[in-house]
Amino acid sequence: MNAVLPNRTINQLDYSGKIKAQHLNRKAIIYIRQSTLQQVQRHQESTRLQYGLADKAVLLGWPRSDIEIIDEDLGCSGSTMAGRQGFQRLVAEVGLDHVGLVLGLEMSRLSRSSRDWYQLLEVCAIFSTLIGDMDGIYDPSLYNDRLLLGLKGTMSEAELHILKQRMLEGKRAKARRGELGMPVAMGFVRQLSGLIVKDPDEQAQSVIARVFDLFERKRTINGVLLELVSQQIQMPHRVSGGLNKGDLVWRRPNRVTLSNLLHNPIYAGAYAYGRRPTDPRKKIPGRPATGRTVAGINDWEVLIKAHHPAYISWSQYERNVRQLQANTAQAFGVVRKGAALLSGLLICGRCGLRMAPHYSKQAGQYRYCCDRMRLDYGEAACQSLAGLTLDDYVTAQIFKALQPAALEISLAAAEDQAAERQQQQKFWLQRLERAHIDTARAARQYHAVEPENRLVARTLERQWEETLNAELELKAHYEQFLLKQPAVLSEEERVAIRHLAQDIPTLWQAETTTAMDRQTIVRQLIERILVTVIDNTEKVQTEIHWYGGHITQAWLDRPVAKLEQMADYPAMMARVKELQSQGRTPAQIAEKLNSEGWKPPKRRQTFNAPMVRCLLNRQGIRIGTQKQQQTATIPLGADEWTLKALANELKMPEPTLYAWIKKGHVSARQIEVNARSFWIITANQHELEQLRKLRAVKRTWVKPAAEPID
Repeated sequence: MNAVLPNRTINQLDYSGKIKAQHLNRKAIIYIRQSTLQQVQRHQESTRLQYGLADKAVLLGWPRSDIEIIDEDLGCSGSTMAGRQGFQRLVAEVGLDHVGLVLGLEMSRLSRSSRDWYQLLEVCAIFSTLIGDMDGIYDPSLYNDRLLLGLKGTMSEAELHILKQRMLEGKRAKARRGELGMPVAMGFVRQLSGLIVKDPDEQAQSVIARVFDLFERKRTINGVLLELVSQQIQMPHRVSGGLNKGDLVWRRPNRVTLSNLLHNPIYAGAYAYGRRPTDPRKKIPGRPATGRTVAGINDWEVLIKAHHPAYISWSQYERNVRQLQANTAQAFGVVRKGAALLSGLLICGRCGLRMAPHYSKQAGQYRYCCDRMRLDYGEAACQSLAGLTLDDYVTAQIFKALQPAALEISLAAAEDQAAERQQQQKFWLQRLERAHIDTARAARQYHAVEPENRLVARTLERQWEETLNAELELKAHYEQFLLKQPAVLSEEERVAIRHLAQDIPTLWQAETTTAMDRQTIVRQLIERILVTVIDNTEKVQTEIHWYGGHITQAWLDRPVAKLEQMADYPAMMARVKELQSQGRTPAQIAEKLNSEGWKPPKRRQTFNAPMVRCLLNRQGIRIGTQKQQQTATIPLGADEWTLKALANELKMPEPTLYAWIKKGHVSARQIEVNARSFWIITANQHELEQLRKLRAVKRTWVKPAAEPID
């Protein structure tokens, strides 16, 4: 193909001889890009200039059939290759040796990232592809051109950085003055002057205040959500765009909305900027909304308190944030329905990790275990103890702490109950008022229409009827509410509240008091409890850290599985031996141990005669029962055994040996001693060996085949 065209100068055609036949034999690509869709719509001159580069390629010697335009990246930023399908296709075409010239309006159109830019240069240099812009044609394989292209790419990236820094600094300066316009949360509106004020709708203000009041009582988002749903309270939202922009709509509450509401400092009257910074390390390519992180209060770029009217105080906001943090799995966790009273409060005195309750299959049985290292690293479990013992002790301490405040609790409970009912009454009246307003508006619209315009009148009539039915239905629900919960507490209810509040143990054990209620009370008084089991014995050291700095220390005795685990085991064994040497019977020894305060491993039990015999047997002192004493008086001949003695010798169950007697495997006779029957078995050493072999034979139990069905 001839590279020289008529009516053109040499300088215009070959740019110092860089365009050769090998370039003209391949196609030319025109790359078109603008950063945003707004630029595409408003700056159309730039778009026309870029599309006009196809004519320049024709003048350089490429036929129009060999010119390809890539414009998929219109509206895409050039700061990265991710998401730019057109640029990726361009690099792929160059790598396939299909391109002789890449033409763009300027280098910034191709890329504003040095990494992507140098990748394109490297591929173009390998496959002898030229790069052109409005200033000239460049060959990336030539040193001078490569140097110039690299400088242009660096300047393009720096230009983007300067623009971003300039805009970001202006944004921060406006934020430091509290004037940066951001979407306001529900319960607030922004005036035309830019000031943030409370929503003028009284019901919207009441609902927002109700959410914070409920969280003060419930302490969890789930508790607030369930209460709002039970009271049929919806959340106020202002439409942010469209034809109905600014209208107030009501939507059902959900967990995410409540979480955002409780975490947002705008309700404390504070203006905050920088609460959700972007971390580039967490940003996923192609998803610009990701990479957001949550910054602590001390890391916010701007915090202006008392910036606008508030629903809560700043101290209450901080208290709410601490409670939300305590409800997470990394902290105390939320209160749960389990019977464990101290869930989330126990700290292991050995390793400092948090202990968790483990429930057994038996109802009401659970243990507090420190096994975090076992679960995470396969180490041995640290310590554990029965939950009821520790819960009973902490409950007694709670009663002592609440006893002086019993009268105040009764009065506060009555006042809270009355205030709660008044608050519910207020919400119902506001809902009824809003329903009446909607009905009256629908009626006015219906009466304002021309009577002959039936096309519109029928629609307005239907809307009026719907709003009227909704108002009547709401009134019916309100009457049911009044029947179930009268607005004023009766005198009998006030007396019952005072009586229950003064009798705290009865209130604690009442059927209406749930495990979650008890856990909430404990968390209001106790910050944490340190528990240390001493040397795997029954001795447990406890430290209760109360809010306010007071610490209560005590020693508890927990139930253990073995006698050897007891700290006073040697002293107890010595005392049992001493009492036996005095001629006391096992029953008398057990009674003496109980009177002296000795406790068996299961702390809720007391000693009895069989336990004492077991303790004496451990010391080699055999005191059998009456039956065992009678067995000891049986006269035995040579190679004769009692049933129990031979079973112990062969290490087999007595019922199995008795079955062998019935089957004739052993020779035995039956005698009577003191009106009791005993089996005497004859077996010499040879017969004992045969019995051991018979005992060692493995038996296979064959299930009988089912009979065929006719």
